[in-house]
Amino acid sequence: MSTGLIYDESFLLHDTGSGHPESPARLIAIHERLEQTGLLERLHHIDPANYPGADVTTVHSPLYVQRVKRRCELNCGYIDKKDVVISRSSYKVALAAAHGVCSAVDAVFKGEIANAFCAVRPPGHHANRTKAMGFCLFNNAAVGAARAINTHGVSRVLIVDWDVHHGNGTEEIFYFDPTVFYLSIHQHPFYPLTGARRRMGERKGKGFNRNIPIPKDGDDDIVLESFAQTLEKVAARFNPEFVIISAGFDAHAKDPIGRLRLSTSAYHKLTQFVANVAAAHCKGRIVSVLEGGYNPKYLALSCEQHILALLEAGDETDKEKKQNRMAGD
Repeated sequence: MSTGLIYDESFLLHDTGSGHPESPARLIAIHERLEQTGLLERLHHIDPANYPGADVTTVHSPLYVQRVKRRCELNCGYIDKKDVVISRSSYKVALAAAHGVCSAVDAVFKGEIANAFCAVRPPGHHANRTKAMGFCLFNNAAVGAARAINTHGVSRVLIVDWDVHHGNGTEEIFYFDPTVFYLSIHQHPFYPLTGARRRMGERKGKGFNRNIPIPKDGDDDIVLESFAQTLEKVAARFNPEFVIISAGFDAHAKDPIGRLRLSTSAYHKLTQFVANVAAAHCKGRIVSVLEGGYNPKYLALSCEQHILALLEAGDETDKEKKQNRMAGD
């Protein structure tokens, strides 16, 4: 089983209340679709309990982490922004999500799987070092990148973000850091009104941040061509040792929030582009982390296409490893 899955019913306990778009129904729809199609049986289920815990202070300030914990314990209703709804369980769930991503990173580097999809919530790419926003508490993708660097000794992590919203939190966390290249394709202008093309990184991180702003109503042709061309150039220059995908599915034409017009099959192609880069540069090592996507039906269908492409890529990685072993014998 070449592709791992992080999923746990505890992620459903982050209670955002009635009518909130970031609801447990998102993960329920994904899991049900994987069961219906038989894909669930083809995935390697990763138990985070078998791996060391996540340290979210690698990318967030300890004071912020404590503030999240305290506000959840007090059941304050929200933190920092009113769209970041919290409940008593939200701190523990957010920690579990970050831990799940780190567990997937560990499993990939240990060679237990070729790649992984983390069906976690709450999402993370809007959370910066000291503040929650945009439904996000802890930046799961950023924590995963820090795990790869601090635990597995890599010095070049590529984070690819195709959520309809710019991941301002991820950009801010690594804006001065040359060990992480952040590449985002997103609707612009749009929430959170960041992600301009001119934002390229600063100081040691100069040149290690790339934004691809797409006007509203951008469709498959526009998004796929722009993404593929930029990704290839970035990978050739950066030569990543590991790839993390901030996999938002709210650029889908049926999403109620985004205003891009991607088809369901576009997510298979986007994943293939990333998988090809990972195969060429870092032995196929990818961890994909769920971000947005707020139409449960089309989120599930899009995740299906994404996971199919990860499985295909993982199978190719496994074949290559077997061939290399045979050649060594």
